[in-house]
Order: sequence, then C-alpha cells, then structure tokens
Amino acid sequence: MLNDKEAGQEIFLQAQDTDLRLDKWLAAQLPDMSRSAIQNLISNGMVTLEGKALSKSTKLVFGKEIRVWIPEPESLDVAAEKIPLDILYEDADLLVVNKPKGMVVHPAPGNYTGTLVNALLDHCGESLSGINGILRPGIVHRIDKDTSGLLLVAKNDMAHRDLAAQIQAHSLVREYRAVVYGKIQEDQGTVEAPIGRHPVERKKMAVRWGSASARKAVTHFYVEERFLGFTYLRLRLETGRTHQIRVHMASLGHPVAGDPMYGPKKVISKLHGQCLHAGLLGFLHPRTGKYLEFTKELPEYFVNFLSELRQKGGWKDD
Repeated sequence: MLNDKEAGQEIFLQAQDTDLRLDKWLAAQLPDMSRSAIQNLISNGMVTLEGKALSKSTKLVFGKEIRVWIPEPESLDVAAEKIPLDILYEDADLLVVNKPKGMVVHPAPGNYTGTLVNALLDHCGESLSGINGILRPGIVHRIDKDTSGLLLVAKNDMAHRDLAAQIQAHSLVREYRAVVYGKIQEDQGTVEAPIGRHPVERKKMAVRWGSASARKAVTHFYVEERFLGFTYLRLRLETGRTHQIRVHMASLGHPVAGDPMYGPKKVISKLHGQCLHAGLLGFLHPRTGKYLEFTKELPEYFVNFLSELRQKGGWKDD
C-alpha cells in the first residue's frame, strides 16, 4: 500500500448506501475511472476504512467514511509518432478528432504503434489528462478500430472528469450513421437491452438478460433510407457500452453491414469492417459551460457504399 509520502491524491467518500458491494459503489462515485482501475486500487490496498484495507466484496455501512488513495499516473512508455490528425476543434482543455477507419484508439497487445494515442502524444506532448492511465492518456471515450468518426480528447484532468460526468449523466450527444442488413419496417425505435461479455467468446459482447455483470444499454435508431436487403440508419447513443450499436443491431437481426464479428459469415470485404461512422458529437465545454456541437461528413467508403446501393438496389461483393 502507498504511504502518505508517495505522490498521489487522497479523497474521502462518505457511504450513503448500505449493503452495496464496495467495487460497484466506487464505480458510481468515480465515473472517470475504469472498473479495472478501481479493482486495482482495491486489490493494492488503496481503499481503506478506519485504516483497514477493504476487499471488493466489502458491504458498505451507512455514514462510514471511505479513504481512497489514487496514485499519480505512471510515466508513459508509449512512443510519440508523427501521424497526421484530422482535428475539428482544439483549445487548452480538449480536442475533437476525426478518427479514420482502421486506426486503433489506444495501444494494446499487438497494437503498440500507429494508434491515435501515439499521434496525440506527438501533437500534444505532455498536455493530456492522466486519469485513464499510461496507455490511454486523454481518452475520454473510444470507438472501435474499424469505426470512423468523432472522438473527444481531454488535455487535463479537470476537463476529463467533467466530460466523463456528462457521459455518465447521458447528456453528451453521440450520433452515428450505419448501414445494416435487412429492411427495418419501423421508421424509428429504441433498443434497451443490457450488454455484457459473451459467455463463451471472450472477445465479443452480447445482450445478457439476467446477468449480474451486464450493464444497461440504450440505443435509439431512425431510418434514413431503405434499399433492397439493407437499411441506412441514424443512431443516437444514450449509453456507451463496448460494441453497443453492433451488438444491439445484431440482436434485432439487423447486424451492421461489413461487421466480421456480429454479422454473417460471408463478410462484405470491400467495406473492410463495419459500416459505422460517428458523425455528430455535442457536449458542454468543461470550462465555459457553452454547448459545442461538431459534425463530420460520411467518409468515402461509406458514400461509395450508399451510391452502390442506390444504383443497384443491393451491394455486390467481388
């Protein structure tokens, strides 16, 4: 356990709940920290009650004061790389970046170079928040490798905490465009189905009714255009779970076109992954409180796909 002389931040939280597990309660109290980061704090003895380290399964007692010690982020080992960035907005607190299809957001096994984080380290230097740890500096939320579109990046911890709180409160606006398989009859609809880790295939997520580990997930969709065998959608996220749109649309029997994980076995190879674009992002600026909204037009691959569908009534793969 860290002692008081080591660098870090000490915070005190008063329990307002009874019989709730410590790890679940802390996740709600510290929305800008990932669940794995919170688990690490607990397992390393950094969460205490009256000087005694607590376990993740500890049940809360109303009115008791919980001490949490959050160490300073470790020095970053990920290398800065001079990779061009499509920046729509930047100031001293944040950036709005358009991520191209095929770029990984943050380093992970097998992808320690060429990521958005590598590019951000070159562009911003040390001016990135450290809340999400050494491999995800500045990353407030993420989109999948083969999803294109808008991302928020925090340059300091104040901005990161504020933007994360907006995500937690469902007030940050995230709107996507997608082409899905099949003809959706309704002009609009809502999918409200909990998402958790797939019970067998650990790289996948799934709708998990009745699972204690699954988290609430809500996606609103609006039909923009219908084709033979496909539907073009606008989708708005109320929550932001891993693979949320891809899982929810697949659960309706309308997986995202080109999706190799949740779609049919015969993949539309020309799309090089799911036809999904994060085209609109709206939020309150963490310092000024002013509402900002940004849009990014559909990328070329998406435009070409729609053109093919309009001309031929369906997509033909080689």
